[in-house]
Amino acid sequence: MTNALDGILVVALEQAVAVPTATCKLADAGARVIKLERAEGDFARGYDDYARGLSSYFVWINRGKESCRVDLKQPDDRAMVEAMLAEADVFIQNLAPGATTRLGLGATELRQRYSKLITCDISGYAPGTPHHSRKAYDLLVQAESGLSAITGTEDSGPSRIGVSIADIATGQAAYAAILEALLRRARTGQGSAIQLSLFDTLGDLMNVPYLTRRYGGIEPPRVGLAHPSIAPYGVFATADGNILISIQSEREWQILAREVLGSEALASDPRYASNVLRVRERKALDAAIGAILSARPFAEVAAALDRHAIAYGTVSSVGDLITHVAATTLTVETPAGPVEVLAPPVIVDGERIAMRRVPALGEHDEALRAEFGGPSHGSGTSPSSRASAAQTRDPS
Repeated sequence: MTNALDGILVVALEQAVAVPTATCKLADAGARVIKLERAEGDFARGYDDYARGLSSYFVWINRGKESCRVDLKQPDDRAMVEAMLAEADVFIQNLAPGATTRLGLGATELRQRYSKLITCDISGYAPGTPHHSRKAYDLLVQAESGLSAITGTEDSGPSRIGVSIADIATGQAAYAAILEALLRRARTGQGSAIQLSLFDTLGDLMNVPYLTRRYGGIEPPRVGLAHPSIAPYGVFATADGNILISIQSEREWQILAREVLGSEALASDPRYASNVLRVRERKALDAAIGAILSARPFAEVAAALDRHAIAYGTVSSVGDLITHVAATTLTVETPAGPVEVLAPPVIVDGERIAMRRVPALGEHDEALRAEFGGPSHGSGTSPSSRASAAQTRDPS
């Protein structure tokens, strides 16, 4: 499979999850990603030791990158990074707000020096807002944005979503914005200065509950494993297990009521004549459905749902996920040996991506210093020669 970003050089002053998510996607697409790390490394390297003694977070989103340790307060290291930026297509960072500006690597200054450079800055809160100077991490922003208030059950209190959703979604948004900027540069010859924040990203994801509260006057409740806007849509107990059923239209509701549940009474009950009404009467509706399903074995219910093309599923544990028939895994090489990970979702022309190696801390120090730190380094390296250099030092 031809990599769409072959020849693109990305310099990443990154840590934790948000920016590494974006640069992992860029690397998967063929870009050469130079990961600049402090002497002790990206602190995500120390989040846990579950992946053969390595951090599960780090292994997950740092494949295919070159690791170079730098101290940007040292003139030699600063000169080397400047040499990288002179050749780079993208510079992306998520240091504390203002840190790159103090180092002379702020987006405004870099764009003045390198008109074709695409810069991408990720912060906790958007520039121009009162909170911009604050440090912010995923869980803090989940709570601050209202996401935690609508997550969990009625009795549990506000909860964290079980993955770093603010970081992940922001990284994905940054990846999309960078691809747009590369397309725009191909037409105009000019780079772009991109800014994203974790709070804005979750704010965008929160628009349905926001509109519900602002214009509907309803504080969205915590509904656990049910859908706040659709009914029936949730978990029901069968005689020997649980099943999650999803109804998406009035036609499907009628099929569920009549054909699967065998209840003309439910199908014709005026309280359940539309989705809006069913949501209002969710407790009574769920109780009525539950009374019917609780007497039937899971296999029988699942067969009926399959027969009538009604969506359903099971509530899996992470242990179940490991052996799930729908899961696809790929092997990535790490400094500690091969690790099996769940595959990225995109399939192009029938192929999934090739999983390139996760770098050890400072693994590419020597090679990168020879390439960018020597006195004979030039400023006119072509994309084709950059691609050749990336292949020579490909961390696969």
